Amino acid sequence: MPTYEYVCRNCGYEFEKFQQMTEDHLKTCPECGKDTLKRKIGAGSGVIFVGSGFYCNDYKGANASLGNPTSKKTKTSVAPAAKPAKTSKK
Repeated sequence: MPTYEYVCRNCGYEFEKFQQMTEDHLKTCPECGKDTLKRKIGAGSGVIFVGSGFYCNDYKGANASLGNPTSKKTKTSVAPAAKPAKTSKK
């Protein structure tokens, strides 16, 4: 259920109302009592992914090249780490 924003054209009172999409919009202002209430057009809320996310679970990994069938995986080489210098004990 979305949250709708309302503003009164008469007194300027603004508020939010949690309503079902099938409900009629409100008409009477709870502040001044006049039928001058207007529902604002908002951008809504964005999608929020909670948790590890679909990318990490579904697309990342061994099947990462499914979207591009011509892509080839290249093997990268890693240089060995330098050995620490030996210190003499006295």
